[in-house]
Amino acid sequence: MTRGRPRDPATDAAILTAALDLFIEHGIAGMSMEQVAKRAGVGKPTVYRRWSTKERLVADAVESHVSADIRWPTSDEPDDIRDHIRRNIAAAATTATDPKFRGLVAQIYGSAVSHPALMQTYWNHHIAPRRAAVLAMLRRAQDDGVVAADADLEVLVDMLAGAVTYRVLQPDPPTPRQMRRYLESAYRQVGLLT
Repeated sequence: MTRGRPRDPATDAAILTAALDLFIEHGIAGMSMEQVAKRAGVGKPTVYRRWSTKERLVADAVESHVSADIRWPTSDEPDDIRDHIRRNIAAAATTATDPKFRGLVAQIYGSAVSHPALMQTYWNHHIAPRRAAVLAMLRRAQDDGVVAADADLEVLVDMLAGAVTYRVLQPDPPTPRQMRRYLESAYRQVGLLT
Protein backbone atom coordinates (compact mmCIF):
# COMPACT_ATOMS: atom_id res chain seq x y z
CA MET A 1 0.00 0.00 0.00
CA THR A 2 1.36 3.41 -0.97
CA ARG A 3 1.19 6.32 1.41
CA GLY A 4 0.04 9.82 0.63
CA ARG A 5 -2.41 11.16 -1.88
CA PRO A 6 -2.73 9.42 -5.23
CA ARG A 7 -1.12 11.18 -8.17
CA ASP A 8 -3.40 13.50 -10.09
CA PRO A 9 -3.45 12.51 -13.79
CA ALA A 10 -4.22 16.12 -14.77
CA THR A 11 -1.08 17.32 -12.97
CA ASP A 12 0.99 14.61 -14.66
CA ALA A 13 -0.43 15.63 -18.05
CA ALA A 14 0.30 19.32 -17.43
CA ILE A 15 3.89 18.54 -16.45
CA LEU A 16 4.44 16.28 -19.47
CA THR A 17 2.96 18.87 -21.83
CA ALA A 18 5.11 21.63 -20.35
CA ALA A 19 8.23 19.46 -20.58
CA LEU A 20 7.55 18.52 -24.19
CA ASP A 21 6.89 22.12 -25.21
CA LEU A 22 10.06 23.37 -23.49
CA PHE A 23 12.11 20.55 -25.02
CA ILE A 24 10.85 21.45 -28.49
CA GLU A 25 11.48 25.16 -27.92
CA HIS A 26 14.89 24.98 -26.22
CA GLY A 27 16.26 21.44 -26.34
CA ILE A 28 17.27 19.38 -23.33
CA ALA A 29 20.23 21.62 -22.45
CA GLY A 30 18.18 24.80 -22.62
CA MET A 31 15.40 23.77 -20.28
CA SER A 32 15.13 23.22 -16.54
CA MET A 33 12.85 21.49 -14.08
CA GLU A 34 12.03 24.92 -12.65
CA GLN A 35 10.83 26.10 -16.07
CA VAL A 36 8.71 22.97 -16.41
CA ALA A 37 7.12 23.52 -13.01
CA LYS A 38 6.38 27.16 -13.77
CA ARG A 39 4.83 26.40 -17.16
CA ALA A 40 2.77 23.52 -15.72
CA GLY A 41 1.56 25.71 -12.86
CA VAL A 42 2.95 23.49 -10.11
CA GLY A 43 5.76 23.69 -7.59
CA LYS A 44 9.20 22.25 -8.25
CA PRO A 45 8.73 19.59 -5.54
CA THR A 46 5.67 18.31 -7.42
CA VAL A 47 7.80 17.75 -10.51
CA TYR A 48 10.71 16.19 -8.60
CA ARG A 49 8.38 13.81 -6.72
CA ARG A 50 7.37 12.39 -10.09
CA TRP A 51 10.63 12.67 -12.06
CA SER A 52 14.09 12.82 -10.53
CA THR A 53 15.83 14.07 -13.69
CA LYS A 54 14.82 16.20 -16.63
CA GLU A 55 16.11 13.49 -18.99
CA ARG A 56 13.60 10.98 -17.57
CA LEU A 57 10.86 13.62 -17.63
CA VAL A 58 11.53 14.51 -21.27
CA ALA A 59 11.75 10.84 -22.22
CA ASP A 60 8.33 10.25 -20.64
CA ALA A 61 6.94 13.38 -22.34
CA VAL A 62 8.21 12.16 -25.70
CA GLU A 63 6.78 8.70 -25.05
CA SER A 64 3.36 10.13 -24.15
CA HIS A 65 3.34 12.23 -27.32
CA VAL A 66 4.40 9.54 -29.82
CA SER A 67 2.76 6.45 -28.37
CA ALA A 68 -0.19 6.41 -30.80
CA ASP A 69 0.53 4.20 -33.79
CA ILE A 70 -0.58 4.31 -37.38
CA ARG A 71 -2.14 0.94 -38.16
CA TRP A 72 -1.06 -0.63 -41.40
CA PRO A 73 -2.80 -3.70 -42.79
CA THR A 74 -1.40 -7.08 -41.85
CA SER A 75 -0.72 -9.88 -44.31
CA ASP A 76 -3.99 -11.65 -43.47
CA GLU A 77 -6.23 -8.63 -44.13
CA PRO A 78 -7.94 -8.50 -47.55
CA ASP A 79 -7.29 -4.75 -47.92
CA ASP A 80 -5.34 -3.64 -51.00
CA ILE A 81 -2.02 -2.06 -49.96
CA ARG A 82 -2.27 0.75 -52.50
CA ASP A 83 -5.79 1.66 -51.37
CA HIS A 84 -4.63 1.68 -47.76
CA ILE A 85 -1.72 4.01 -48.56
CA ARG A 86 -3.99 6.36 -50.51
CA ARG A 87 -6.42 6.51 -47.57
CA ASN A 88 -3.66 7.32 -45.05
CA ILE A 89 -1.27 9.51 -47.01
CA ALA A 90 -2.99 12.84 -46.25
CA ALA A 91 -2.84 12.19 -42.50
CA ALA A 92 0.82 11.18 -42.76
CA ALA A 93 1.61 14.39 -44.67
CA THR A 94 -0.21 16.50 -42.09
CA THR A 95 1.66 14.85 -39.21
CA ALA A 96 5.04 15.15 -40.94
CA THR A 97 4.60 18.88 -41.55
CA ASP A 98 3.19 19.76 -38.13
CA PRO A 99 5.59 22.30 -36.56
CA LYS A 100 5.45 20.52 -33.18
CA PHE A 101 6.36 17.19 -34.77
CA ARG A 102 9.15 18.80 -36.80
CA GLY A 103 10.53 20.47 -33.66
CA LEU A 104 10.35 17.24 -31.71
CA VAL A 105 12.22 15.29 -34.39
CA ALA A 106 14.87 18.00 -34.71
CA GLN A 107 15.47 18.14 -30.95
CA ILE A 108 15.56 14.35 -30.57
CA TYR A 109 18.06 13.92 -33.39
CA GLY A 110 20.08 16.83 -32.02
CA SER A 111 20.19 15.18 -28.57
CA ALA A 112 20.92 11.65 -29.80
CA VAL A 113 24.58 11.65 -28.78
CA SER A 114 24.42 13.71 -25.59
CA HIS A 115 21.15 12.18 -24.27
CA PRO A 116 20.80 8.72 -25.86
CA ALA A 117 17.86 7.78 -23.61
CA LEU A 118 15.70 10.28 -25.49
CA MET A 119 16.54 8.74 -28.86
CA GLN A 120 16.00 5.26 -27.40
CA THR A 121 12.54 6.26 -26.17
CA TYR A 122 11.65 7.79 -29.52
CA TRP A 123 13.00 4.73 -31.32
CA ASN A 124 11.14 2.24 -29.11
CA HIS A 125 7.80 4.02 -29.07
CA HIS A 126 7.63 5.75 -32.43
CA ILE A 127 10.14 4.48 -34.97
CA ALA A 128 10.25 0.74 -34.19
CA PRO A 129 6.47 0.12 -34.27
CA ARG A 130 6.11 2.05 -37.52
CA ARG A 131 9.15 0.32 -38.99
CA ALA A 132 7.67 -3.09 -38.16
CA ALA A 133 4.34 -2.09 -39.69
CA VAL A 134 5.96 -0.79 -42.89
CA LEU A 135 8.10 -3.95 -43.15
CA ALA A 136 4.95 -6.08 -42.83
CA MET A 137 3.28 -3.97 -45.51
CA LEU A 138 6.30 -4.31 -47.81
CA ARG A 139 6.45 -8.09 -47.27
CA ARG A 140 2.80 -8.33 -48.22
CA ALA A 141 3.39 -6.12 -51.28
CA GLN A 142 6.33 -8.33 -52.19
CA ASP A 143 4.14 -11.45 -51.86
CA ASP A 144 1.53 -9.77 -54.09
CA GLY A 145 4.18 -8.99 -56.71
CA VAL A 146 3.88 -5.22 -56.20
CA VAL A 147 7.45 -4.89 -54.87
CA ALA A 148 10.30 -6.74 -56.58
CA ALA A 149 10.95 -10.20 -55.14
CA ASP A 150 14.66 -9.46 -54.68
CA ALA A 151 14.16 -6.04 -53.04
CA ASP A 152 15.92 -5.56 -49.69
CA LEU A 153 12.98 -4.47 -47.55
CA GLU A 154 15.15 -3.14 -44.72
CA VAL A 155 16.87 -0.82 -47.20
CA LEU A 156 13.50 0.28 -48.64
CA VAL A 157 12.24 1.22 -45.17
CA ASP A 158 15.44 3.18 -44.48
CA MET A 159 15.11 4.94 -47.82
CA LEU A 160 11.49 5.95 -47.16
CA ALA A 161 12.10 7.06 -43.57
CA GLY A 162 15.33 8.85 -44.41
CA ALA A 163 13.78 10.68 -47.32
CA VAL A 164 10.86 11.89 -45.23
CA THR A 165 13.09 12.98 -42.33
CA TYR A 166 15.42 14.82 -44.70
CA ARG A 167 12.52 16.59 -46.38
CA VAL A 168 10.81 17.54 -43.11
CA LEU A 169 13.94 19.00 -41.50
CA GLN A 170 14.90 21.26 -44.40
CA PRO A 171 15.05 25.01 -43.65
CA ASP A 172 12.04 25.64 -45.91
CA PRO A 173 9.75 22.75 -44.90
CA PRO A 174 7.00 21.53 -47.20
CA THR A 175 3.34 22.34 -46.75
CA PRO A 176 0.97 19.41 -46.14
CA ARG A 177 0.04 19.49 -49.84
CA GLN A 178 3.68 19.44 -50.94
CA MET A 179 4.45 16.68 -48.45
CA ARG A 180 1.55 14.61 -49.74
CA ARG A 181 2.90 14.86 -53.30
CA TYR A 182 6.38 13.97 -52.01
CA LEU A 183 5.07 10.92 -50.14
CA GLU A 184 3.12 9.79 -53.19
CA SER A 185 6.29 10.07 -55.25
CA ALA A 186 8.35 8.18 -52.65
CA TYR A 187 5.80 5.34 -52.48
CA ARG A 188 5.65 5.29 -56.27
CA GLN A 189 9.45 4.87 -56.45
CA VAL A 190 9.19 1.81 -54.22
CA GLY A 191 6.31 0.40 -56.28
CA LEU A 192 3.60 0.88 -53.68
CA LEU A 193 1.66 3.40 -55.78
CA THR A 194 1.10 3.58 -59.51
